[in-house]
Amino acid sequence: MKTGFVNIFGRPNAGKSTLMNALMGEKLAIVSPKVQTTRHRIKGILSEKDYQIIFSDTPGIINPRYKLHEKMMQAVKNALEDADVALLIVDVNDNLEEADAVFSSLKLRVPALLAINKIDLASEIKVKEAANFFSARPYIRKTFCISARQGLGLTELINELVQLLPEGEPFYGEETMTDRPVRFFVSELIREKIYELYEEEIPYHTAVLIKEYSEKATLDKIVAEIIVERETQKVILLGKEGNKIKRLGTEARKEIEEFLQRKVFLELFVKVRPKWRDNELYLKEYGYV
Repeated sequence: MKTGFVNIFGRPNAGKSTLMNALMGEKLAIVSPKVQTTRHRIKGILSEKDYQIIFSDTPGIINPRYKLHEKMMQAVKNALEDADVALLIVDVNDNLEEADAVFSSLKLRVPALLAINKIDLASEIKVKEAANFFSARPYIRKTFCISARQGLGLTELINELVQLLPEGEPFYGEETMTDRPVRFFVSELIREKIYELYEEEIPYHTAVLIKEYSEKATLDKIVAEIIVERETQKVILLGKEGNKIKRLGTEARKEIEEFLQRKVFLELFVKVRPKWRDNELYLKEYGYV
């Protein structure tokens, strides 16, 4: 039995969350074209007869500007410390030298595989150039060319990951898919819709806090607060006569119902908390520890 922790590292928008979802065959991490969508470390537990891989999706590696960013980078540091294998991911169309600098700065002490992602969006020449560039890097055991979105190259990647894992008993029961509670995924699904429906600056100023989660006989009642930093942001979130918040609630409810496989009554409120991204107490309350 092979068992261990495979932690995923990369720059923002390289496709870390899409890759973990594809490897798991389930949507555990929210996805958005906007950078810095992932704020927490999220574990996905893949259990098969001969192995158990505990994947960790981590925030994209950035230079922190707020205490929130510092918390995100602490999650990356923690993932570096407990990894059995590092799975590095790079967008084939990104600046390869910059990605190499980020990966080198991690000072990896465990075996590392590299996934060159989004090969479906690049020419064969571009893919080959990226593969040749990274194959020469000393911190990488092996390079894989994949498309997380289309599921290309993932079987070979998993097989190689299993080979690098230590032998041992499973850490989790075979039915366990993640260590996060349902409330967390509900808040993330709401936040994903904010990234999808609002302009560039709004999503980065918001947090979602589940204030009530009641399981009823016929449906689940969920009350959530969307936190913003300024009154002007609250006005944008609400929209004219509340039309935008209504749309957000409707679309988020549909996603949550699909995730829970149950009917949901969702109530959303918008609260202003000035400079919450730099406030330790607020960050702790919102789950950034």
